[in-house]
Amino acid sequence: MDLDVITKYSALHAKPGGLILQYGTAGFRTKAEHLDHVMFRMGLLAVLRSKQTKSTIGVMVTASHNPEEDNGVKLVDPLGEMLAPSWEEHATCLANAEEQDMQRVLIGIIEKEAVNLQQDAFVVIGRDTRPSSEKLSHSVIDGVTILRGQFHDYGLLTTPQLHYMVYCRNTSGQYGKATIEGYYQKLSKAFVELTKQASCSGDEYRTLKVDCANGIGALKLREMEHYFSQGLSVHVFNDGTKGKLNHLCGADFVKSHQKPPEGMEMKSNERCCSFDGDADRIVYYYRDADGHFHLIDGDKIATLISSFLKELLLEIGENLNIGVVQTAYANGSSTRYLEEVMKVLFSKVAEMKIKQLAKELEDNKRKVAKMLENIIDLFNQAAGDAISDMLVTEAILALKGLTIQQWDALYTDLPNRQLKVKVADRQVINTTDAERQAVTPPGLQEAINGLVKKYRLSRAFVRPSGTEDVVRVYAEADSQESADSLAHEVSLAVFQLAGGVGERPQPGF
Repeated sequence: MDLDVITKYSALHAKPGGLILQYGTAGFRTKAEHLDHVMFRMGLLAVLRSKQTKSTIGVMVTASHNPEEDNGVKLVDPLGEMLAPSWEEHATCLANAEEQDMQRVLIGIIEKEAVNLQQDAFVVIGRDTRPSSEKLSHSVIDGVTILRGQFHDYGLLTTPQLHYMVYCRNTSGQYGKATIEGYYQKLSKAFVELTKQASCSGDEYRTLKVDCANGIGALKLREMEHYFSQGLSVHVFNDGTKGKLNHLCGADFVKSHQKPPEGMEMKSNERCCSFDGDADRIVYYYRDADGHFHLIDGDKIATLISSFLKELLLEIGENLNIGVVQTAYANGSSTRYLEEVMKVLFSKVAEMKIKQLAKELEDNKRKVAKMLENIIDLFNQAAGDAISDMLVTEAILALKGLTIQQWDALYTDLPNRQLKVKVADRQVINTTDAERQAVTPPGLQEAINGLVKKYRLSRAFVRPSGTEDVVRVYAEADSQESADSLAHEVSLAVFQLAGGVGERPQPGF
């Protein structure tokens, strides 16, 4: 490794003075014009991680549901998972190092992680459709090549598709082919096999409107739809030909504002869904006969999938534990339904046990076994993949003969509201208990507790954004009016106690 050459090339991707960024669960995100140096350095880091793990590492250039003018980058570890926490720290240190400190920081990472510099390295790269993404991905490639790493640039991909490529390459193709066609074929085959067994006739359950947030999801869904067109007809909206990425559309907009995206006409009881900008989030929704908007979020998707898996297992006389992982944002009604009605555990699904079970079933159980295998193929990819989440949801609805209204009626969400408060420094907020309790600043959690006591069936929490200086507020209560009021009052407490900037939060949504 020629440190002088690295220093020379690093100067061509100079770090803006005073810029400090933090690598979080979403990687790095900020305005695109501030990211050239970060991309170059993440190319370097990806090579070191590849050498250390003796595996292919992924680098995805995207800012997901952020505005079009933002961008970001995150690394993908060998089994398609998020970057290991210790390497997140390395990413932060390397991105924030001043030019004169680059050599020292790189050597420190190499020594601490015992990286064998003679080991080969391979990095795969993907990007979303933002105007800045192509140029920034070239900066990643500069970082990879300067450390003599090998690479494959997949170009335009959804974030989950890059995760898929990394996993396939590191399992020697056992999981699937590390090509975009391999991804399409794997998911579509499982979907088509499942829906062949559906008893419903016609297309009553088989037409879906999809808002693609003017992002990469539209391009990839259109490439893929002919693979499964016999089982599902999708109508794509907000495909990027007109509007801006994530502007007044996409999953984050629909969930936060609890209303349909612009650019999509909805008739009563039509099944609709929205992806986010890089197609790793999805929400469903519909309008009822009275014109009221109904949101079906990830909690209800998880409930649908887990209940179906449980029914299949009971049908073959097996009693495996099924678990569901929820975040602090999970609606209280969903948690109560899963615990009290479904009797599920809040842990990861025992997917390997299910796979082993499917292989060992007797001949008279083969039909259910095949359904399990296909559900698992979709479900394995579904962790943060809007396309596979969509397919597994559509398959289950068809197999169970459920309308979207019947699905929605499994339980009734408590009314809720999400808000954002601009602050001078989001790091003044520290949380515990899976982000449900604020530890700092002093007095904030006590203020929230006092506000919550004023409303029935209520709870509220705050957490710092991982990408910008804002604090996110979540509140739920027995009525929408109460949820809105609680969210506003908590926002005022954040503004006053956590260094709010700009205009004070105003009531009304």
